[in-house]
Amino acid sequence: MYHFDKGVLVVRLNMEDVVVTGLGATTPLGGDVPSTWAGMLAGESGIAAVEEDWAAALPVRIAARLRVEPTEVLDRVQARRLDRCEQIALVAAREAWADAGRPGVEPERLAVVIGTGTGGALSMLGQDDVLEASGVRKVSPHTVAMLMANGPAAWVSIELGARGGAHTPVSACASGAEAIATGLDLIRLGRADVVVAGGTEACIHPLPLAGFAQARAHSTRNDAPGRASRPFDTGRDGFVIGEGAALVVLERAGFAAARAARVHAVLAGAGVTSDAHHITAAHQDGQVRAIRLALAAAGLGPAGIGQVHAHATSTQLGDLTEAGSIEEAVGSRPAVTATKSMTGHLFGAAGALGAVAAVLSLRERVVPAVRNLEEQDPRVRLDVVAGAPRRGVAGAALVNSFGFGGHNASLVFTAAG
Repeated sequence: MYHFDKGVLVVRLNMEDVVVTGLGATTPLGGDVPSTWAGMLAGESGIAAVEEDWAAALPVRIAARLRVEPTEVLDRVQARRLDRCEQIALVAAREAWADAGRPGVEPERLAVVIGTGTGGALSMLGQDDVLEASGVRKVSPHTVAMLMANGPAAWVSIELGARGGAHTPVSACASGAEAIATGLDLIRLGRADVVVAGGTEACIHPLPLAGFAQARAHSTRNDAPGRASRPFDTGRDGFVIGEGAALVVLERAGFAAARAARVHAVLAGAGVTSDAHHITAAHQDGQVRAIRLALAAAGLGPAGIGQVHAHATSTQLGDLTEAGSIEEAVGSRPAVTATKSMTGHLFGAAGALGAVAAVLSLRERVVPAVRNLEEQDPRVRLDVVAGAPRRGVAGAALVNSFGFGGHNASLVFTAAG
């Protein structure tokens, strides 16, 4: 809680546990959490060829699109007024809220934190095309509400009646994990009892594909989409752009206990840092500091981590940097997985989906295997799970999420009970 004492703000942290009571997602593997999780355990790929005519001239013609279109779930009129990233945030929020049992919380004690990397990029680019081709009178009156990055958080707050704040971290690929870290802070600062937190992204479009291709960050395995994303493998040649949303419901443990809520896991700690080094090249020091801050917040040492859900996008330099960071911060003993090998890179939603996978791994005591890991890079001195899911893994779960701009966010989850 916080108060003013002689004009000075005094903050007293609430160190009560923060628990995860709800999970929601829509991804290239499935339209909800159960189907996405089943796809991860089966080692499926959500990556496919981009068949539109506009892709023919691009060096990159693969992407990981949603398995289930949000328009199949949302009301037609409502969907037409929302950007795709807003649509899928609502889909994931409804699942997470229902999974949590629709907590009866005071609106002023309910907050929403949804991160995104590009926000309503599809609407901005699409409406610009409309303006150029047909003039101002054809531009949608909903354009501004569709393109603004805070749109997903705003729409979810309206849907749930959340009046405790609607926040939007925009930290590139670390946005979703940073949103969950912010949710933890809101509860521990006494500003909320329940927070819906996570990330959303939808930007499969010629311009991002062309830009990433020019930066040589995207895989060009156009002839073998399912084999394109291969974290930690010697043959990796870049990430694959994906779309999706993932959200969790966080609650103060006492609040959850009072309503006899089912608890999936405990969000024990989080660490957020910045590299101040380079706009696109990651720095090991910043990643290590984020991991160590998360461990310290959770009251754990390196030996307490049993599994790592790596950021691991399948780029040459990025995977090596993170492997070194994991080895330095927690050692080479934990089981390491990288689900982007199946879902592609969901950018602002990536860390949130990693959190959902970590919670399920703890709850089910099984860690998904990395798809396409045929020959592990010998410079990656980690116990990377390959071939088949690994069962019976003990210890806490670490989730890493790193983004362009030097943004680093790490989360630590522990098993419920």
